[in-house]
Amino acid sequence: MQRRIAIGIQDFTKIKERNAFYVDKTLFIKEWWESGDDVTMITRPRRFGKTLTMSMVEQFFSSAYKERADLFENTKIWKEKEIRRLQGTYPVISLTFSDIKETSYSSAWKKIRAVIADQYNKNYFLTKGELLNENEKKYFELITSDAEEYEVALSLRRLSEFLYRCYGKKVILLLDEYDTPMQEAYLEGYWDEMTAFVRSLFNASFKSNPYLEKAIMTGITRVSKESIFSDLNNLKVITTTSDEYASSFGFTEEEVFAALDEYGMSDQRENVKKWYDGFTFGKIKDIYNPWSILNFLDTGKLGAYWANTSSNSLVGKLIRESGKEIKENFESLMKGGQIHTKIDEQIVYSQLEVSESSIWSLLLAGGYLKAAQTEFDEVTGRTCYSLELTNKEVQVMFHGIIHEWFADYDCGYNDFIRALFADDIKAMNIYMNRVAMATISFFDSGNRSSAESEPERFYHGFVLGLLVEMGDRYVITSNRESGFGRYDVVMEPRDHDSPAYILEFKVRDADEEADLSETVKAALRQIDEKKYASDLIARGIPQEKIRKYGFAFQGKKVLIGR
Repeated sequence: MQRRIAIGIQDFTKIKERNAFYVDKTLFIKEWWESGDDVTMITRPRRFGKTLTMSMVEQFFSSAYKERADLFENTKIWKEKEIRRLQGTYPVISLTFSDIKETSYSSAWKKIRAVIADQYNKNYFLTKGELLNENEKKYFELITSDAEEYEVALSLRRLSEFLYRCYGKKVILLLDEYDTPMQEAYLEGYWDEMTAFVRSLFNASFKSNPYLEKAIMTGITRVSKESIFSDLNNLKVITTTSDEYASSFGFTEEEVFAALDEYGMSDQRENVKKWYDGFTFGKIKDIYNPWSILNFLDTGKLGAYWANTSSNSLVGKLIRESGKEIKENFESLMKGGQIHTKIDEQIVYSQLEVSESSIWSLLLAGGYLKAAQTEFDEVTGRTCYSLELTNKEVQVMFHGIIHEWFADYDCGYNDFIRALFADDIKAMNIYMNRVAMATISFFDSGNRSSAESEPERFYHGFVLGLLVEMGDRYVITSNRESGFGRYDVVMEPRDHDSPAYILEFKVRDADEEADLSETVKAALRQIDEKKYASDLIARGIPQEKIRKYGFAFQGKKVLIGR
């Protein structure tokens, strides 16, 4: 009987009871248990099975599932006799921070308290009888109603103690998506308050907790130790470059191809590989995102399933507000090229707006980039990575993000493109000024913003927009050696029957140019003096089909001439 494809189920019991498609990852339990690590933090991109793994671990060890050994009887872990004896023998606290996506610290903290209160409600039976004294029973009521921050910070440690008294065994503690509140705190501006609270909560729960047997934390990023893990010297960190648990999250190519065979789609191997392959964990290459594979098996259609499952607001914000170097490197990535940079797997959120390597580190951890090659620098002790976009799906996602930069502002970007094709200078000026007025500040709202950098950030974003909107019709290249305030663009038609375009961007130099019209002339002179048309002519495009435009900037004002 063919297993049904179930989308979005993250509960191990439901998958087993519904005979849903499932790739057996239960040997993770053995590997983790025998590791000897007290607290294990595992980072993987979103939708890579972290939540399902935590559900599997909970339902294997939890005494609440003691009578559900049938869930594991036909899995790989059940063949491991020593580990099998542990099924249903431990008290387990399992919680997730996946929904902590609030716009203020007060709201986020209250939601964390509610998540912990759910654990107290789940174990309310502990208040019956003589196991707890009256003050401890009142503490249960306090946590579920109106506890203070310091009381909530201690709450998981205290619940561990209560469960230890009841079962005579230390607790297994599972925290899924620990870093979701961190990302939201960074985006919404309450980072300091959130990290102070989380640091206290984690210290009490994972470090100074004598009732803790073992623990797992999962997330997308490895938040820097200084931020929230300064006291956790018992923490084992597993990132995407670690060899441990490398095949436990995501589908290997062998597993994907077997699934395609099962559902009669063997002829789609090449397309599926192009769209969804590209992830590497440790030494294992050719890892696929499970979410996209499941959706493809369900629909039989290729699409950006993983890339569109949740907000990419942080990624879009960082690239949009970045300076010249990052946008230029991102341009190379969008064209299928590589960038070379040093990476620090500890994400220092406070550095994201001032450190280029921090941005690439975040994109690598999130699965948006893959390491095509690595080289260890013995002098600095850091590794240099050759990075590229992970796969076709990620490229499609970034196309969408860049498109939305302009579409969300309804500022006439597409009208400008149409005017460009029509060689309508008047309309080009009208629409480009509308675009600039609406979006220059949008591109320049980072910590390093300045009036002088606004045009530069804008036209680098504008060029990325050209890549997205016109990449199917034109090969778009740029000269990156023209210095601050200049960014010339060459648009070569793919069919060579359409016109070619050379666009030269220039910020007005008040010491040399009386007004924007003088700046336009300077831009056009530069096109001719540097012979930007020569390559086009050499490739067979007639001189008369090459259109040259000078773009002059002063603040949010733009003047275009030819």
